[in-house]
Amino acid sequence: MTLRARPLLTTLTLSLALGLALAQLPAAAAAADAAAPRYSLREHYTKYEFRIPMRDGVRLFTAVYVPKDASKTYPFLIQRTPYSAGVQADGQLHYGVDYYPEHIGPAQEFEDSGYIFVKQDVRGRYMSEGKWVEMTPHAASQRAAGQGNESQDMHDTVEWLLKNVANHNGKVGILGTSYPGFYTSASIIDSHPAIKAASPQAPVTNLYMNDDSYHGGAFMLAANFDFYSAFVEAPNPTPLPKTWERFDYGEADGYDFFLKHLTLSNITATLSPTQRALLMPTIEHSTYDEFWKQRDIVPHLKNIKAAVLTVGGWYDAEDLQGPLSTYSAIKRNNPAIYSGLVMGPWSHGAWNRADGQSLGYVKFDAKTGAYFRSNILYPFFEQHLKGKNNKGVAEVYAFETGSNVWRNYPAWPPQQAKTRTLYLAPDGKLGWTQPAAGAEFDEYVADPLKPVPYTAYPAQGVPKEYMVGDQRFAASRPDVLTYRSEILEEDVTLAGPIKPRLFVSTTGTDADWIVKLIDGYPAEYPHSDDGAARPNDVPKPALTMAGYQQLVRGDPLRGKFRNGYETPQPFTPGKVEAVNFSMSDVNHTFRRGHRIMVQIQSSWFPLVDLNPQTFVDIPKAKREDFRKATQRIYHAPSMYSGIEVQVLGK
Repeated sequence: MTLRARPLLTTLTLSLALGLALAQLPAAAAAADAAAPRYSLREHYTKYEFRIPMRDGVRLFTAVYVPKDASKTYPFLIQRTPYSAGVQADGQLHYGVDYYPEHIGPAQEFEDSGYIFVKQDVRGRYMSEGKWVEMTPHAASQRAAGQGNESQDMHDTVEWLLKNVANHNGKVGILGTSYPGFYTSASIIDSHPAIKAASPQAPVTNLYMNDDSYHGGAFMLAANFDFYSAFVEAPNPTPLPKTWERFDYGEADGYDFFLKHLTLSNITATLSPTQRALLMPTIEHSTYDEFWKQRDIVPHLKNIKAAVLTVGGWYDAEDLQGPLSTYSAIKRNNPAIYSGLVMGPWSHGAWNRADGQSLGYVKFDAKTGAYFRSNILYPFFEQHLKGKNNKGVAEVYAFETGSNVWRNYPAWPPQQAKTRTLYLAPDGKLGWTQPAAGAEFDEYVADPLKPVPYTAYPAQGVPKEYMVGDQRFAASRPDVLTYRSEILEEDVTLAGPIKPRLFVSTTGTDADWIVKLIDGYPAEYPHSDDGAARPNDVPKPALTMAGYQQLVRGDPLRGKFRNGYETPQPFTPGKVEAVNFSMSDVNHTFRRGHRIMVQIQSSWFPLVDLNPQTFVDIPKAKREDFRKATQRIYHAPSMYSGIEVQVLGK
């Protein structure tokens, strides 16, 4: 749920053919840029700070930035956040009307056009009063003193702003990314009539169902440990902490740190009581129980009167499923409004002020972030908050990775996509037809004391690049099964969910099944330039993109949940069973000359916590519970394993 700002990078190139005179232009442009005055938010906006009373008497801290030009009226654009409405300056967080951020809008166009920008600390966080609750339950049977309802808090905030801030046009927009994306979704339920437009971006939606906390019933260890070690509760109202304290792993690689401690009880014992307070409930509630169900916002996304544009990234390691679930629920429950979806080639929040031209070594050939902000997001709010014409509005804007093109669809998933199955076959083959003959199964030995890493390099936390990371390192391991199609003679576009349909057995009583869909690049491929080498030094080894195995989608299923996430069930050693689950959607083209690949393994560490491979409550597992097991994947008649996909143009 963390969101870190990224610097905006620009590159200027000049053709040598333009000659010596034109070669002077870059220096002249740089000099002009240096002489031009830097944009100042303070010059154009006046900042106010308020404590807005809610219906239960709790006051929420709210910063309001009002255009100084009072000759016209402006709509409100509100962000509600648990990460502070204060301002980062000199490496620390500050409150006070004298502190201005460099920017307050989601793009420069918003600040130039003119909006009344509002940023609010949600109840219980930083300078707001009240009691904060993880993923505030919308329909709680009872609330403790100071706890609230986000829809009601938004309603009361809007009502106060309309009465107490001048020069508004009576219209309100809301947006936010990650946790603020959840607050955006929750704030428009039974929405105030003045709220005309909302954009929940990477919204945390159902923490257990392929969201921040769990994927396929497996705990997302590295991300949650790193996040909750810094995201802690504090007595409020308070301007603290001024900085987030990062956890000292004492190891260069998180893999070594987590493996050394092994069990979840030992791992969490390295944290202070304050750091454990918010983390432990997410670990202890390892099944889909009432703790998670009451925090699922999807069933409550009703009676929404605003137009909604939900935004997500195909390579968002934190909240990929949230946008898809949010868009679908809003469209289903509110047919009278516009419910749009944008899915770009982005990591978590990378559409905010970043270029979006690449992720790691994978390139997207254009500034997709800038395109989104200028051509989709800005016109959406201008249309619904200022009545401006918005030509060519689509319901779904989906960036097609691989071919690197924006596509527009009337719905998601595209209705014209056809269901097909990629079958696993003997000798590591992958194809569209069921295998005719050969070995009945493939097997490997999974040792939880020697788990498969999820990156080929040392990392702490979760590097965003892993979502498109090169999987060649995993293909060389004996505990990873790799299947390859023939070289493609034409493009193959997948658009929609990925659904493994496996027949498996294990010598243990529990097992994880991690499935990875991979784009295998051809043996000849253009080199990816990662920067010029220093001329007098030996350069670092270059990663060749020829033969690159790009992760397109990967997800685990904790085997004990193969028949449902509420009641875990053990495996009978050696018994063949069906394991079916859904991974998050893709919109990817495997280009002519590439291969489609699938990898299957039983650990993905420390991205996912270790399965001991014995049927135990994993948060209480002891060191002796972690045992080797032999895992089998079957591809015999009546036991054909495969990956169900949605194919366009077939």
